[in-house]
Amino acid sequence: MIAILGISCYYHDASACLLVDGKIVAAAQEERFTRVKHDPSFPSNAIRYCIEAAGIQGVELDVVVFYEKPHEKFRRIISSFVDDRKRNPNTFSEAMSTWIPKKYRQRKLLAGEMTKLLGGGASEWEDRIRFSRHHLSHAASAFYASPYRTAAVLTMDGVGEWESTTIYHGVGNKLTQLAHQDFPHSIGLLYSAFTHYCGFRVNSGEYKLMGLAPYGKPTMTSLIWDNLVEKSADGGFSLNLDYFDFRTGNLPTNRQFWDLFGRLPREPEGELEAFHMDVAASIQEVTEQLALDLARVAQKLTGEVNLCLAGGVALNCVANARLRREAGFDSVWIQPAAGDAGGALGAALAYWHLARGGERNADGVRDTMSGAYLGPYFDQTEIVHRLTESGAVFRILDDDELLMETVKALDQGVAVGWFQGRMEFGPRALGNRSILADPRLASTQRDLNLKTKFRESFRPFAPAVLAEFAQDWFDFPDASPYMLFTAPIDPAHRLAVSSREEGISGLDRLAVPRSVVPAVTHVDYSARLQTVHADTNPLFHELITRFAEVTGVPILVNTSFNVRGEPIVASPEDAYRCFMGTGIEVLVIGNCILHKSEQNGPSINYAEEFTLD
Repeated sequence: MIAILGISCYYHDASACLLVDGKIVAAAQEERFTRVKHDPSFPSNAIRYCIEAAGIQGVELDVVVFYEKPHEKFRRIISSFVDDRKRNPNTFSEAMSTWIPKKYRQRKLLAGEMTKLLGGGASEWEDRIRFSRHHLSHAASAFYASPYRTAAVLTMDGVGEWESTTIYHGVGNKLTQLAHQDFPHSIGLLYSAFTHYCGFRVNSGEYKLMGLAPYGKPTMTSLIWDNLVEKSADGGFSLNLDYFDFRTGNLPTNRQFWDLFGRLPREPEGELEAFHMDVAASIQEVTEQLALDLARVAQKLTGEVNLCLAGGVALNCVANARLRREAGFDSVWIQPAAGDAGGALGAALAYWHLARGGERNADGVRDTMSGAYLGPYFDQTEIVHRLTESGAVFRILDDDELLMETVKALDQGVAVGWFQGRMEFGPRALGNRSILADPRLASTQRDLNLKTKFRESFRPFAPAVLAEFAQDWFDFPDASPYMLFTAPIDPAHRLAVSSREEGISGLDRLAVPRSVVPAVTHVDYSARLQTVHADTNPLFHELITRFAEVTGVPILVNTSFNVRGEPIVASPEDAYRCFMGTGIEVLVIGNCILHKSEQNGPSINYAEEFTLD
């Protein structure tokens, strides 16, 4: 047995993943255990979980692989500050005070943490620690977990050590880098700069910018192309750094950027105006074009018909859909934990295949992510014990009764917390740690956003649709199990919009139903699609099947089981607290069902429990 632990930490979205003889056994983000959104700390809890899930002891770990090379990253940071240290002495000093005593000597730091967590000698752990490269970890997480024997691999994010974009060619168990683009020229940093400019938080608000874009018009794309971004003949690009300050850790944008757009940055929680919507639409259009150009380069360099994607930019499902349509590939597969959390997985896979020569058995059809259901599981006995200790009032039903009562609640317009099986790895809830609702109700989107999630009303929700009926409802020919592509709703299910309604602008467009499933139809008739498959999640598939038998609609609203600023719930206790503090009326955990009206415990002012994202 060869046990390889991959870890990602110290920036954001710390995580751990465990391979046993090349098989992905377990993976989880640290935030789910600590309840700190995007927790960057050493993933002690995630590591402990992975080891327990594998049924091994810590001493049986053969190798621990960190997802990037700290010394290379340190050299990049030093280089970035050299020209600016006189202008920004405080920022330079702060960066050095963090790196020199802590991150620069990372082998010793990691060995010390492993010793505290699992015992043994620090020198023994030092001997077992290896380092991947940031973008190699991303590429490995995409290609080696994909169903493809060969593929082009494109990674795009903010920045790793130096690289911000890479193109690899994956063949069998080999990955060869063919091209790269380096910091500070970065699609991820460009998009994050606009995220901050529109008043959202970097590394968490990019989803909001993408969701806001359809409310605006791309009236500023020429302004961006003429002043901020220059495309090169080889498919790459460069940023005009006069408009950005992210090189030295200041605000992403500067006075020159603000003057160009004629506005100061929007204050967080400030009013969203048509201007911000147009900015969002414009940078989304530019981002899509840049990604499309790079994907075409990858196709030209490799000659492949399959494309794999990873890196934070690969979580932009609107851009992903455009790549699938226009980049010239027959098939596109995206790592569901495409951001830095997935770096832990990629680091372990890279070591197994490249350093140890582990072979792959890709069949061209199935990936090796097990539906991304790689996190903790609670059996029925433990669920009953934990709910009882929490003071919950519940009934225990058999599977058939449970499904019937859940469908009844959904059909009555009730929001249902759904907690089943193993927790998902990555940022999406895929039917095991989800809040579910009826997609037919026009009020669902606003009510879930404002009363349950405590977040902005404009944010769209995903349809979880039975895979066998997906093409009857959406213009999308492939599977989309990880909610990483948008798709237009089929015209047969759209509603006519009157000329008066067509004239409505801004967020008021939310009030105009666009289809017979308005809760999952965005203002541009798109939806962030999840196809649900009986082989990877039979219980969730059966629930939607039962809902379809009652309603004629094989779709449920699926959103993550959390509120704004909170990590997705990981334990029954997390789920019960969220249930008691939000507008969720029914909670289903394992075979236990809870109704809000029957609970004795006090409700919680849950909206104030977490820092806004």
